[in-house]
Amino acid sequence: MEVEIIASLTGLAGLAIGLATGLAVRVSERAQRTAVTANPVGSLPPGVASVLSVLRSSAVVVDSEDRVLRASSAARAYGLVSGDHLLVDEVLAMTRLVRRDGEIRETEIQVGPAGGRRRADGRWFAVRVAPLGSHGLVLVLAEDLTEMHRTEAIRRDFVANVSHELKTPVGALSLLAETVEGAADDPEAVRRFAGRMQYESVRLTNLVQDLMTLSRVQGDEPLPELTPIDLDEVMAEALERCQIKAVAKDIELAAGGEEGLQVRADQELLVTALRNLVDNAVAYSPEHTRVVVSTRRCDEWHVEINVTDQGIGIPDAEIERIFERFYRVDPARSRQTGGTGLGLAIVKHVTSKHGGEITVWSKEGHGSTFTIRLPLLDTPRRPAAGTTADPAPPNTAREATP
Repeated sequence: MEVEIIASLTGLAGLAIGLATGLAVRVSERAQRTAVTANPVGSLPPGVASVLSVLRSSAVVVDSEDRVLRASSAARAYGLVSGDHLLVDEVLAMTRLVRRDGEIRETEIQVGPAGGRRRADGRWFAVRVAPLGSHGLVLVLAEDLTEMHRTEAIRRDFVANVSHELKTPVGALSLLAETVEGAADDPEAVRRFAGRMQYESVRLTNLVQDLMTLSRVQGDEPLPELTPIDLDEVMAEALERCQIKAVAKDIELAAGGEEGLQVRADQELLVTALRNLVDNAVAYSPEHTRVVVSTRRCDEWHVEINVTDQGIGIPDAEIERIFERFYRVDPARSRQTGGTGLGLAIVKHVTSKHGGEITVWSKEGHGSTFTIRLPLLDTPRRPAAGTTADPAPPNTAREATP
Protein backbone atom coordinates (compact mmCIF):
# COMPACT_ATOMS: atom_id res chain seq x y z
CA MET A 1 0.00 0.00 0.00
CA GLU A 2 2.75 2.39 0.96
CA VAL A 3 4.58 1.58 -2.31
CA GLU A 4 1.49 2.45 -4.36
CA ILE A 5 1.07 5.74 -2.50
CA ILE A 6 4.73 6.68 -3.04
CA ALA A 7 4.48 5.80 -6.74
CA SER A 8 1.37 7.96 -7.12
CA LEU A 9 2.96 10.92 -5.39
CA THR A 10 6.07 10.56 -7.53
CA GLY A 11 3.95 10.56 -10.70
CA LEU A 12 2.07 13.67 -9.61
CA ALA A 13 5.33 15.46 -8.80
CA GLY A 14 6.77 14.60 -12.21
CA LEU A 15 3.62 15.84 -13.95
CA ALA A 16 3.77 19.13 -12.04
CA ILE A 17 7.42 19.62 -12.88
CA GLY A 18 6.71 18.92 -16.56
CA LEU A 19 3.84 21.40 -16.64
CA ALA A 20 5.95 24.08 -14.93
CA THR A 21 8.83 23.52 -17.32
CA GLY A 22 6.56 23.79 -20.36
CA LEU A 23 4.95 26.94 -19.03
CA ALA A 24 8.35 28.51 -18.38
CA VAL A 25 9.52 27.68 -21.92
CA ARG A 26 6.39 29.24 -23.45
CA VAL A 27 6.75 32.39 -21.33
CA SER A 28 10.39 32.70 -22.36
CA GLU A 29 9.54 32.31 -26.06
CA ARG A 30 6.80 34.92 -25.82
CA ALA A 31 9.17 37.36 -24.11
CA GLN A 32 11.76 36.84 -26.81
CA ARG A 33 9.21 37.44 -29.58
CA THR A 34 8.04 40.60 -27.80
CA ALA A 35 11.60 41.88 -27.49
CA VAL A 36 12.29 41.20 -31.18
CA THR A 37 9.20 43.06 -32.39
CA ALA A 38 9.39 45.88 -29.84
CA ASN A 39 12.87 47.05 -30.80
CA PRO A 40 12.12 48.23 -34.36
CA VAL A 41 8.76 49.74 -33.47
CA GLY A 42 9.67 51.72 -30.39
CA SER A 43 13.36 52.49 -30.75
CA LEU A 44 16.18 52.89 -33.23
CA PRO A 45 18.80 50.24 -33.97
CA PRO A 46 21.92 50.57 -31.80
CA GLY A 47 24.21 53.41 -32.83
CA VAL A 48 21.76 55.06 -35.26
CA ALA A 49 20.79 57.84 -32.85
CA SER A 50 24.45 58.76 -32.37
CA VAL A 51 25.01 58.93 -36.14
CA LEU A 52 21.91 61.08 -36.71
CA SER A 53 22.99 63.55 -34.04
CA VAL A 54 26.14 64.53 -35.98
CA LEU A 55 24.57 64.84 -39.44
CA ARG A 56 24.41 68.35 -40.93
CA SER A 57 21.18 67.59 -42.81
CA SER A 58 17.75 67.58 -41.18
CA ALA A 59 17.10 63.92 -40.25
CA VAL A 60 13.81 62.06 -39.76
CA VAL A 61 13.26 58.35 -39.00
CA VAL A 62 9.83 56.92 -39.90
CA ASP A 63 8.56 53.53 -38.72
CA SER A 64 6.52 50.93 -40.62
CA GLU A 65 3.28 52.74 -39.81
CA ASP A 66 4.50 56.16 -41.05
CA ARG A 67 5.02 57.47 -37.54
CA VAL A 68 8.04 59.64 -36.81
CA LEU A 69 10.34 57.92 -34.32
CA ARG A 70 12.99 60.59 -34.33
CA ALA A 71 13.37 64.03 -35.91
CA SER A 72 16.09 66.66 -35.61
CA SER A 73 15.20 70.09 -34.27
CA ALA A 74 15.90 71.58 -37.71
CA ALA A 75 13.35 69.25 -39.33
CA ARG A 76 10.72 70.47 -36.89
CA ALA A 77 11.73 74.11 -37.22
CA TYR A 78 11.49 73.96 -41.02
CA GLY A 79 7.97 72.48 -40.84
CA LEU A 80 8.86 69.00 -42.12
CA VAL A 81 7.61 67.28 -38.94
CA SER A 82 4.98 68.00 -36.32
CA GLY A 83 4.57 65.66 -33.37
CA ASP A 84 4.97 62.14 -34.79
CA HIS A 85 3.69 63.06 -38.25
CA LEU A 86 5.60 63.79 -41.45
CA LEU A 87 3.88 66.86 -42.88
CA VAL A 88 5.19 66.94 -46.46
CA ASP A 89 3.07 64.68 -48.67
CA GLU A 90 5.79 64.30 -51.31
CA VAL A 91 8.27 63.02 -48.73
CA LEU A 92 5.69 60.73 -47.12
CA ALA A 93 4.95 59.15 -50.51
CA MET A 94 8.67 58.60 -51.06
CA THR A 95 9.06 56.84 -47.70
CA ARG A 96 6.30 54.40 -48.61
CA LEU A 97 7.91 53.61 -51.97
CA VAL A 98 11.32 53.10 -50.32
CA ARG A 99 9.79 50.84 -47.67
CA ARG A 100 8.09 48.78 -50.39
CA ASP A 101 11.02 48.17 -52.76
CA GLY A 102 14.09 49.09 -50.66
CA GLU A 103 15.50 51.48 -53.29
CA ILE A 104 17.08 54.80 -52.29
CA ARG A 105 15.29 57.82 -53.76
CA GLU A 106 16.26 61.48 -54.13
CA THR A 107 14.35 64.61 -55.11
CA GLU A 108 14.22 68.36 -54.62
CA ILE A 109 11.15 69.92 -53.01
CA GLN A 110 9.89 73.32 -51.93
CA VAL A 111 8.14 73.63 -48.59
CA GLY A 112 5.79 76.60 -48.32
CA PRO A 113 5.76 78.75 -45.17
CA ALA A 114 3.11 78.54 -42.50
CA GLY A 115 0.32 81.08 -42.22
CA GLY A 116 -0.93 80.82 -45.80
CA ARG A 117 1.83 82.98 -47.31
CA ARG A 118 3.00 82.45 -50.85
CA ARG A 119 4.74 79.17 -51.57
CA ALA A 120 7.44 81.18 -53.32
CA ASP A 121 8.47 82.44 -49.88
CA GLY A 122 9.16 78.89 -48.65
CA ARG A 123 12.38 76.89 -48.42
CA TRP A 124 14.01 74.48 -50.85
CA PHE A 125 15.36 71.07 -49.77
CA ALA A 126 17.34 68.28 -51.40
CA VAL A 127 15.67 65.16 -49.96
CA ARG A 128 17.25 61.68 -49.81
CA VAL A 129 15.19 58.73 -48.55
CA ALA A 130 16.70 55.32 -47.74
CA PRO A 131 15.69 52.12 -45.87
CA LEU A 132 17.05 51.74 -42.34
CA GLY A 133 17.38 48.16 -41.17
CA SER A 134 14.96 45.32 -41.94
CA HIS A 135 11.92 46.26 -39.83
CA GLY A 136 10.28 48.87 -42.06
CA LEU A 137 12.23 51.88 -40.75
CA VAL A 138 12.98 54.61 -43.28
CA LEU A 139 15.53 57.42 -42.99
CA VAL A 140 14.79 60.86 -44.49
CA LEU A 141 17.62 63.38 -44.92
CA ALA A 142 16.77 66.93 -46.04
CA GLU A 143 19.48 69.47 -46.91
CA ASP A 144 18.45 73.13 -46.97
CA LEU A 145 19.13 74.62 -50.42
CA THR A 146 17.29 77.90 -49.88
CA GLU A 147 20.39 80.10 -49.79
CA MET A 148 21.80 78.42 -52.88
CA HIS A 149 18.53 79.00 -54.77
CA ARG A 150 18.46 82.62 -53.61
CA THR A 151 22.04 83.19 -54.78
CA GLU A 152 21.30 81.57 -58.12
CA ALA A 153 18.21 83.75 -58.58
CA ILE A 154 20.26 86.87 -57.79
CA ARG A 155 22.90 85.80 -60.30
CA ARG A 156 20.28 85.22 -63.03
CA ASP A 157 18.64 88.57 -62.32
CA PHE A 158 22.00 90.31 -62.34
CA VAL A 159 23.02 88.81 -65.69
CA ALA A 160 19.62 89.68 -67.17
CA ASN A 161 19.78 93.24 -65.86
CA VAL A 162 23.34 93.79 -67.03
CA SER A 163 22.45 92.46 -70.48
CA HIS A 164 19.45 94.77 -70.65
CA GLU A 165 21.36 97.83 -69.42
CA LEU A 166 24.21 97.22 -71.88
CA LYS A 167 21.85 96.57 -74.76
CA THR A 168 20.25 100.01 -74.49
CA PRO A 169 23.33 102.23 -75.08
CA VAL A 170 24.94 99.75 -77.48
CA GLY A 171 21.75 99.62 -79.56
CA ALA A 172 21.46 103.40 -79.47
CA LEU A 173 25.07 103.81 -80.66
CA SER A 174 24.49 101.40 -83.53
CA LEU A 175 21.34 103.20 -84.61
CA LEU A 176 22.97 106.63 -84.33
CA ALA A 177 25.94 105.47 -86.38
CA GLU A 178 23.62 104.38 -89.18
CA THR A 179 21.77 107.70 -88.96
CA VAL A 180 25.00 109.71 -89.16
CA GLU A 181 26.06 107.72 -92.20
CA GLY A 182 22.77 108.50 -93.90
CA ALA A 183 23.01 112.21 -93.02
CA ALA A 184 26.59 112.74 -94.18
CA ASP A 185 25.57 115.68 -96.37
CA ASP A 186 23.81 117.47 -93.47
CA PRO A 187 26.44 118.96 -91.09
CA GLU A 188 23.83 120.11 -88.58
CA ALA A 189 22.30 116.64 -88.30
CA VAL A 190 25.76 115.06 -88.00
CA ARG A 191 26.64 117.38 -85.11
CA ARG A 192 23.35 116.63 -83.37
CA PHE A 193 23.67 112.86 -83.73
CA ALA A 194 27.36 112.96 -82.77
CA GLY A 195 26.41 114.69 -79.53
CA ARG A 196 23.86 111.97 -78.86
CA MET A 197 26.48 109.31 -79.56
CA GLN A 198 28.80 110.95 -77.08
CA TYR A 199 26.03 110.90 -74.45
CA GLU A 200 25.41 107.18 -75.00
CA SER A 201 29.16 106.49 -74.87
CA VAL A 202 29.42 108.24 -71.51
CA ARG A 203 26.45 106.25 -70.25
CA LEU A 204 28.05 103.00 -71.38
CA THR A 205 31.37 103.97 -69.79
CA ASN A 206 29.67 104.81 -66.50
CA LEU A 207 27.86 101.47 -66.47
CA VAL A 208 31.05 99.50 -67.08
CA GLN A 209 32.87 101.53 -64.42
CA ASP A 210 30.09 100.93 -61.89
CA LEU A 211 30.13 97.21 -62.64
CA MET A 212 33.88 97.11 -62.03
CA THR A 213 33.53 99.04 -58.77
CA LEU A 214 30.69 96.82 -57.57
CA SER A 215 32.69 93.69 -58.41
CA ARG A 216 35.56 95.04 -56.33
CA VAL A 217 33.56 95.85 -53.19
CA GLN A 218 30.91 93.13 -52.99
CA GLY A 219 33.29 90.22 -52.33
CA ASP A 220 34.42 88.92 -48.94
CA GLU A 221 38.03 90.02 -49.40
CA PRO A 222 39.11 93.02 -47.30
CA LEU A 223 40.20 96.20 -49.02
CA PRO A 224 43.98 96.05 -49.59
CA GLU A 225 45.14 99.50 -48.46
CA LEU A 226 43.24 101.74 -46.05
CA THR A 227 44.87 105.05 -45.12
CA PRO A 228 43.90 107.97 -42.86
CA ILE A 229 41.44 110.13 -44.82
CA ASP A 230 40.20 113.63 -44.02
CA LEU A 231 36.43 113.74 -44.55
CA ASP A 232 36.61 117.43 -45.51
CA GLU A 233 38.63 116.44 -48.57
CA VAL A 234 36.24 113.62 -49.42
CA MET A 235 33.26 116.00 -49.29
CA ALA A 236 34.99 118.66 -51.39
CA GLU A 237 35.97 116.18 -54.11
CA ALA A 238 32.53 114.52 -54.24
CA LEU A 239 30.76 117.89 -54.52
CA GLU A 240 33.15 119.05 -57.22
CA ARG A 241 32.37 115.98 -59.34
CA CYS A 242 28.62 116.71 -59.07
CA GLN A 243 28.84 120.47 -59.68
CA ILE A 244 28.05 120.41 -63.41
CA LYS A 245 24.81 118.43 -62.94
CA ALA A 246 23.78 120.66 -60.06
CA VAL A 247 24.40 123.87 -62.01
CA ALA A 248 22.35 122.54 -64.92
CA LYS A 249 19.32 122.32 -62.59
CA ASP A 250 20.19 125.42 -60.57
CA ILE A 251 20.62 123.28 -57.42
CA GLU A 252 22.87 124.63 -54.68
CA LEU A 253 25.41 122.20 -53.21
CA ALA A 254 26.42 123.08 -49.64
CA ALA A 255 28.89 121.51 -47.19
CA GLY A 256 28.97 121.88 -43.43
CA GLY A 257 29.34 120.18 -40.10
CA GLU A 258 32.29 119.42 -37.86
CA GLU A 259 35.68 119.88 -39.45
CA GLY A 260 38.84 117.80 -39.07
CA LEU A 261 37.18 114.37 -38.73
CA GLN A 262 39.21 111.46 -40.08
CA VAL A 263 38.53 107.82 -40.92
CA ARG A 264 40.66 104.96 -42.21
CA ALA A 265 39.46 104.32 -45.74
CA ASP A 266 40.10 103.91 -49.43
CA GLN A 267 39.67 107.53 -50.53
CA GLU A 268 38.60 106.84 -54.11
CA LEU A 269 35.91 104.37 -53.01
CA LEU A 270 34.63 106.70 -50.30
CA VAL A 271 34.49 109.62 -52.75
CA THR A 272 32.64 107.39 -55.23
CA ALA A 273 30.06 106.39 -52.59
CA LEU A 274 29.46 109.99 -51.50
CA ARG A 275 29.33 111.20 -55.13
CA ASN A 276 26.65 108.59 -55.87
CA LEU A 277 24.53 109.89 -53.00
CA VAL A 278 24.90 113.50 -54.13
CA ASP A 279 24.19 112.52 -57.75
CA ASN A 280 20.98 110.83 -56.64
CA ALA A 281 20.00 113.85 -54.56
CA VAL A 282 20.50 116.16 -57.55
CA ALA A 283 18.75 113.82 -59.99
CA TYR A 284 15.61 113.44 -57.86
CA SER A 285 15.35 117.06 -56.67
CA PRO A 286 13.40 119.79 -58.46
CA GLU A 287 15.15 122.84 -59.82
CA HIS A 288 16.12 125.78 -57.59
CA THR A 289 16.50 123.59 -54.46
CA ARG A 290 19.40 122.72 -52.19
CA VAL A 291 21.48 119.63 -51.38
CA VAL A 292 23.50 119.65 -48.14
CA VAL A 293 26.40 117.33 -47.25
CA SER A 294 27.46 117.48 -43.60
CA THR A 295 29.59 115.55 -41.13
CA ARG A 296 29.32 115.13 -37.38
CA ARG A 297 30.79 113.05 -34.60
CA CYS A 298 27.77 111.07 -33.44
CA ASP A 299 29.58 109.45 -30.48
CA GLU A 300 33.12 108.80 -29.26
CA TRP A 301 33.73 106.06 -31.80
CA HIS A 302 31.76 106.97 -34.93
CA VAL A 303 31.22 109.74 -37.46
CA GLU A 304 28.24 110.34 -39.72
CA ILE A 305 28.11 111.79 -43.23
CA ASN A 306 24.63 113.07 -44.10
CA VAL A 307 23.33 113.90 -47.58
CA THR A 308 20.04 115.79 -47.39
CA ASP A 309 17.89 116.92 -50.30
CA GLN A 310 14.52 118.57 -50.94
CA GLY A 311 13.51 116.02 -53.55
CA ILE A 312 10.49 113.87 -54.29
CA GLY A 313 11.16 111.41 -51.46
CA ILE A 314 10.90 107.62 -51.37
CA PRO A 315 7.74 105.60 -50.59
CA ASP A 316 7.98 103.64 -47.32
CA ALA A 317 7.40 100.34 -49.12
CA GLU A 318 10.41 100.93 -51.38
CA ILE A 319 13.02 101.98 -48.81
CA GLU A 320 14.07 98.40 -48.03
CA ARG A 321 14.82 97.70 -51.70
CA ILE A 322 16.54 100.83 -52.94
CA PHE A 323 20.01 99.38 -52.23
CA GLU A 324 19.42 96.40 -54.54
CA ARG A 325 21.35 96.32 -57.79
CA PHE A 326 19.41 97.83 -60.71
CA TYR A 327 16.33 98.41 -58.54
CA ARG A 328 14.51 101.61 -59.44
CA VAL A 329 11.54 103.10 -57.60
CA ASP A 330 10.33 104.77 -60.80
CA PRO A 331 11.94 103.10 -63.84
CA ALA A 332 10.63 105.70 -66.31
CA ARG A 333 12.00 108.62 -64.29
CA SER A 334 15.28 106.77 -63.68
CA ARG A 335 15.81 106.44 -67.42
CA GLN A 336 15.47 110.20 -67.73
CA THR A 337 18.10 110.82 -65.04
CA GLY A 338 20.61 108.63 -66.88
CA GLY A 339 21.64 106.58 -63.84
CA THR A 340 22.99 103.04 -64.06
CA GLY A 341 20.88 101.62 -61.23
CA LEU A 342 24.03 100.55 -59.35
CA GLY A 343 24.83 103.71 -57.39
CA LEU A 344 23.11 102.86 -54.10
CA ALA A 345 24.28 99.23 -54.24
CA ILE A 346 27.85 100.54 -54.50
CA VAL A 347 27.25 102.90 -51.56
CA LYS A 348 25.98 100.02 -49.44
CA HIS A 349 28.94 97.73 -50.21
CA VAL A 350 31.57 100.47 -49.85
CA THR A 351 30.15 101.44 -46.46
CA SER A 352 30.11 97.82 -45.33
CA LYS A 353 33.71 97.32 -46.51
CA HIS A 354 34.76 100.17 -44.22
CA GLY A 355 33.02 98.68 -41.18
CA GLY A 356 30.10 101.09 -41.34
CA GLU A 357 26.41 101.14 -42.17
CA ILE A 358 24.05 103.28 -44.22
CA THR A 359 20.54 104.34 -43.26
CA VAL A 360 17.93 106.49 -44.93
CA TRP A 361 15.08 108.72 -43.81
CA SER A 362 12.61 109.85 -46.43
CA LYS A 363 9.13 111.24 -46.78
CA GLU A 364 7.33 111.64 -50.08
CA GLY A 365 7.23 115.26 -51.11
CA HIS A 366 9.62 116.34 -48.33
CA GLY A 367 12.99 114.94 -49.43
CA SER A 368 15.43 112.35 -48.12
CA THR A 369 18.47 112.09 -45.88
CA PHE A 370 21.05 109.34 -46.45
CA THR A 371 23.45 108.74 -43.58
CA ILE A 372 26.79 106.92 -43.81
CA ARG A 373 28.09 105.93 -40.37
CA LEU A 374 31.81 105.04 -40.15
CA PRO A 375 34.34 104.31 -37.37
CA LEU A 376 36.53 107.28 -36.48
CA LEU A 377 40.25 107.00 -37.13
CA ASP A 378 41.30 107.86 -33.57
CA THR A 379 38.77 106.68 -31.01
CA PRO A 380 39.23 107.21 -27.27
CA ARG A 381 39.82 104.22 -25.06
CA ARG A 382 36.77 102.92 -23.29
CA PRO A 383 36.80 103.93 -19.62
CA ALA A 384 37.73 101.34 -17.04
CA ALA A 385 35.10 100.17 -14.59
CA GLY A 386 34.32 102.78 -11.98
CA THR A 387 35.75 105.71 -13.96
CA THR A 388 34.07 108.45 -15.94
CA ALA A 389 34.96 109.08 -19.57
CA ASP A 390 35.63 112.57 -20.78
CA PRO A 391 32.66 113.84 -22.77
CA ALA A 392 33.00 114.07 -26.54
CA PRO A 393 33.79 117.59 -27.76
CA PRO A 394 30.72 119.51 -28.84
CA ASN A 395 29.96 119.75 -32.55
CA THR A 396 30.83 122.92 -34.35
CA ALA A 397 28.15 124.87 -36.17
CA ARG A 398 26.65 122.88 -39.02
CA GLU A 399 24.95 123.85 -42.20
CA ALA A 400 21.21 124.08 -41.63
CA THR A 401 19.15 121.24 -43.03
CA PRO A 402 17.05 122.42 -45.95
